[in-house]
Parts: sequence; C-alpha cells; structure tokens
Amino acid sequence: MSPIQIVAATGCPTGIAHTFMAQEALEQAAERLGVSIKVETHGQVGIENALSAAEIAAADGVIIAADKDVNAARFNGKRVVDVGVKAGISRPDELIQEILSGTAPIRGGNPVPAAPEPGEKAGEDDHGLFGDISVKPGGKFQARDLYKHLMNGVSYMLPFVVGGGVLVALSFLWGIYSADPKHPEQYNEFAAMLMAIGGTAMSLMVPVLSAFIADSIGKRPALVVGLVTGLLASNGGTGFLGGIITGFLSGYGMLLLAKLLDRLPKALGGLKAIFIFPVLGVFIFGSITYLIASPMKAINTSLQDFLSGFQGTNPILLGLIIGVMCAFDMGGPVNKAAYVTGVALLGSGNFYFMAAVSAACITPPLVTGFAALFFRKAFDEKTRDAAYVNFALGSTHITEGAIPFAARNPLLVIPILMLSSSISAILTFLLQVQVPAPHGGFLVLPVVTNGLQWVAAILAGSVIGGLIYGYAMQRRANKTQATPVETEKEVLV
Repeated sequence: MSPIQIVAATGCPTGIAHTFMAQEALEQAAERLGVSIKVETHGQVGIENALSAAEIAAADGVIIAADKDVNAARFNGKRVVDVGVKAGISRPDELIQEILSGTAPIRGGNPVPAAPEPGEKAGEDDHGLFGDISVKPGGKFQARDLYKHLMNGVSYMLPFVVGGGVLVALSFLWGIYSADPKHPEQYNEFAAMLMAIGGTAMSLMVPVLSAFIADSIGKRPALVVGLVTGLLASNGGTGFLGGIITGFLSGYGMLLLAKLLDRLPKALGGLKAIFIFPVLGVFIFGSITYLIASPMKAINTSLQDFLSGFQGTNPILLGLIIGVMCAFDMGGPVNKAAYVTGVALLGSGNFYFMAAVSAACITPPLVTGFAALFFRKAFDEKTRDAAYVNFALGSTHITEGAIPFAARNPLLVIPILMLSSSISAILTFLLQVQVPAPHGGFLVLPVVTNGLQWVAAILAGSVIGGLIYGYAMQRRANKTQATPVETEKEVLV
C-alpha cells in the first residue's frame, strides 16, 4: 500500500524565516507519521520546490500554511487545511492528522487536471482570468483573508524599501547635502547617483504595495489596475495608507466588474481580457482614486503628525507599545502591524520609528542567547545550541528564532520578551537613533544614525531580559532536581 501523499505550500510576508521553519516542521512531522510530503516555499527569492499539476492531482490532501497569496485556486477539489504560517510551525502533526482523518474540508471549485495543458505552466491557476476570491471552502469570508492580501502586498514591497532605503542612507555618508548640485562643498556625483537610484526604488513602494494587494484578490487584471491606482495615490501624497486603500479597491472592484460583465458572449473572452477590463478598470478605479486622493492625503498627514508628536512628547509610552507589539507574536499580525507602520513612516522620512521597531524585533532572539550564556545549567545542550544560534539570527533581524522558546512556556517567556523589547525600543527613542532600512539588523549599521547607541539600546534590553529569563529557568531546573529527592525522603519516612 502506497503511503499517503500530501502537498503543502508555506509563505510569510518577509519570506525569510517563517516560510522555511514551517517547511521544516511539516517535513519532520510527516516523517514521524509515515506520510509522504512535498512542501513548496514562497520565500523572498520566489517559489522554490514548486508543485506540478500532476503532483497536486495525485495528492490525498493539501496543507496551506501561509500569510500571503500562494495561488490556492489550484488546490480546488482537494481536501485543504488552510492556516497561518505560525500554525505550520507550532502544530504540524495536527494539520497532517486533519488530512489523514478526512476532517479537512474540500476546497470549492473544479479539481485541477492531472497534467498541465499545452502552453500552461505547471501549478498555474487554471480557473479563469481572475482565479477565485479568497473565501473558505464553505463560502464563508474570514478576516484572515484581508490580512493575507495585505501581507502579500507587503511581501513584494519590502525589497524596494530595503534596497532604496539603504542606498539613500549611503548617499548621506558624503554629507547631508551630498546629492544637491547647488551645494559646492558637499556635492558628490556618486552620492547623487545613489540618491537617484534609491529614491526611485522608494517611490515604487506604494504602487507595488497596491498592485500586489490587488493581485492577491483579483489576479492579473486587478494587478494592472492596482499598479495604476497605487501610482496615482502615491503622486497624490496619500502615502502608505493610500496604497492599502487602492489595493483593496482595485482588487475587489475588478472582481465586481468581472461579475457584472460575466454575461458577455464567450466569443468576446479574449477582447474582455486585453481591452475591456484594462480600459474600464483603469478608468473607473483610477477616477475614484483621483477623487479620494485629497481626503486620503489629509488622513495620512494627520496620522504621521500624531505619531511624530507622540514620539516627541511621550517616547517611553510609544516605545512600550512598540516593544509589546513586536514581541507579542514575533512575526504574527500584531508584530506586523508595528512593522508595517515603521515601513510606512520610512517613506515619509521618519527613521526614528523604524529604529525602535527594528530594536524590538532584534531583541527577543538575543534574550534567549544571553539567557543560555549566563545560565548554562538551566538549559539542556540542544536548547543551548539553539539559543546560541539566535545570536546570529537576532543580529540579522530574524525574530522568529525566539519562537521555539516562547512556544515551550508562553506564559513565562512572552512577558519577558515584551519587557525586553520595550526597554530596547524606549532607549532608541531617548538616544535619538535613526534607522533608514526596514531589515538587515546589524548589517545596516553603517547607515544608522547613532549606531553605537542603537547597539547599546538593543544589548541593554537583551541582557536584562536574558538575566530574568535565565534566572527563571534556573529556579525551575533547581525545583525539578529537588523534587525526586524530597519524594525519596517521604518514602523513607
């Protein structure tokens, strides 16, 4: 009897850690349960280990552990477990058992063919121009779908922000006016080139965000409209908020337009795709964007002024909020809310908020590393090794290294991590640190304003947290060792 065959797709917004941690967890669980599995990853470099149409057709079930679009329509007709990427990391055995027990729901729509049609790429959506709206198999829409669409946009946008932000920051190494040809003392032609390239990349942030939110909802025709409306929103000064609004407007708007035009003769199918949808979509939703750009700009400006004012008047409270949010779920929705806000403010030139967010995200893995370093006997050898690896992960802004430690004892570890991240975030505000890149950790130190103070703030929060966590684990270890002795004495008595 051939083993049960399962296929899976994992993906997180940044595509750096969670994606591959979920892949590893699912593969290890499948090995334990005697199940064959192939996991497709949607990382920052693109799709790896891609599933073919034949592999999907032959599978007994599908696991989607992703917080971004993974083209779920190709799994129609299969038993599908659809969860967030963190569930793939924390409970892979349970997800596989849902397939084995037959309790996983069958995803709506026609099943995919066993092999791709001529001219079709394996694994591509074959369910029409728009695929299908992200509704669960039973037809019930869930709030997590909105989160997945938003994170899909953020995932594609991040490389533009990272590349552009670092290049812009590097241009300032020659002076604050190094890109200004009217400044004879500081002007440098190479710095001006860096500023031009980096500025162009940063200017694409909002259009790309809008385009790939729309693409996640309505596929290729919506992507076109999302890109145009996102550019209109960006030129109108609406900022990050405008990109989010136009992305959802374009995505769901194009789905509605497709339904309204569904009764057109099939003979006009080709004309509809290449002419009717682009022209009507760009005109209708471009016009709406043009009309609402001014109110969106006002709202965006008000939010930026509020955060900037809050940052100046009460940095301790703001740092506390950022620290708690970043360490609460370490890459989950709450963490991403703080992170996305920091990225949004980068586009408007506010680098202080990103400094606090980065510090709060870097701290949790370092806490576990320092705890194992200071209290070696409180951890077994395997746990210590994982904790030491977290020095490298934390230093490169990979918060997810702390997740296994938090998962073992969340009521103890998560409050400690939130306290530690809050200390680091508060200190970055007090020390006036500015970070112009949304990722990279200590690798972007050359472009950080007050970089030594930033490192000191992160180390302060991490060491304090490491001492508290290590001491708590040491006390627990001592109690565990004492219990058998006490029991033996009671028996002797």
